[in-house]
Amino acid sequence: MKTIRYGIIGCGLMGRELASAMARWCHLADMDVRAELIAVCDRIDAARQWFVERMPSVRQSTADYRELLANPDVEAVYCAVPHNLHREFYCAIIRAGKHLLGEKPFGMDKHANDAITACAAQHPRQLVRCSSEMPFYPAVQRIFAMIESGAFGQIIEVNTGFLHSSDLDPNKPINWKRMVEVNGEYGVMGDLGMHACHVPFRAGWIPRNVRAVLSDVIKERPDGKGGRVPCRTWDNATLLCETTDPRGGEPFPWTIKLQRIAPGEKNTWYVEIKGTKACARFSTKNPKLLETLHYTGGEQCWQQTDVGYEPAFKAITGGIFEFGFSDACQQMLAAFTYELAHGQPLRPAAGCVTPEEAALSHRLFTAALESHSKQATAAV
Repeated sequence: MKTIRYGIIGCGLMGRELASAMARWCHLADMDVRAELIAVCDRIDAARQWFVERMPSVRQSTADYRELLANPDVEAVYCAVPHNLHREFYCAIIRAGKHLLGEKPFGMDKHANDAITACAAQHPRQLVRCSSEMPFYPAVQRIFAMIESGAFGQIIEVNTGFLHSSDLDPNKPINWKRMVEVNGEYGVMGDLGMHACHVPFRAGWIPRNVRAVLSDVIKERPDGKGGRVPCRTWDNATLLCETTDPRGGEPFPWTIKLQRIAPGEKNTWYVEIKGTKACARFSTKNPKLLETLHYTGGEQCWQQTDVGYEPAFKAITGGIFEFGFSDACQQMLAAFTYELAHGQPLRPAAGCVTPEEAALSHRLFTAALESHSKQATAAV
């Protein structure tokens, strides 16, 4: 079995998730390629130590990402660093001859993303992809199949979003995602936006324009040192896009809701598609439930289907059991590793976000900033 040797830059929450996905690679049933973590990098010693103590395969631990990139045994890198570091780190990874799975938004702003996109284009032998886990839920893979087969007919409308309430507490200390100089002017759009864009972009539904309403709900937060500082990033964003379906060229509305302050929501990703022949909706609030409506005349009834453990990349878990976020992370990494080994994704629905799709998200979010500023519709 071929082994892809990975390094992780950024040993925080998502770095640990991806390391866990590699550690339990035996969970995948029919993979002919294996991911192995051999190097980690983070400026915080304790963050790296977690990996060293738990991952026997790790042979390099460094505070300097350049040392990791100089390691000839590292073939691919998962990078999860603050947005303002994306341009420097991502371009360095690509130029070092490493394959890159990078966190969204793939650059703090459009200027940074343009540089990353150009760098990737200059190094076509390197596989460069953006992180996005949620579409790997089995129910969403079924929705992808409906899209690919044309089951929806003419698209009437699409609604996608990512909602959580982690910032509802005004006394929660500020962190880098709430600092415009680190997170970027996109605010919540940079943090959560790609999750809501992945399915429509992969379907080929390209927004023509956008009318955005952005909300700065909590304008200052504790600084963790006894004082308070301005909180200048957008907490919530609602985007209404005029979008075109390439199948028939007909426009339809696509509404995106991205909220860090959504009372009652723990961490909810959702997609809803309505068409003239069929409709479908899914939310991670109930990860087994797929709702569909097929219109053939007469009564129109939503039906509910419990979707079990039916991932794109087969696993040892029985089909009657539930699929969760850690499974989605492993499926995403499996998709990247499979494409790296085979030169193409298993199928379009089982592929990671491409640089072109990441660049489209930046055009959308930049237009959304313009739209909100001018209180008018902006071209994408």
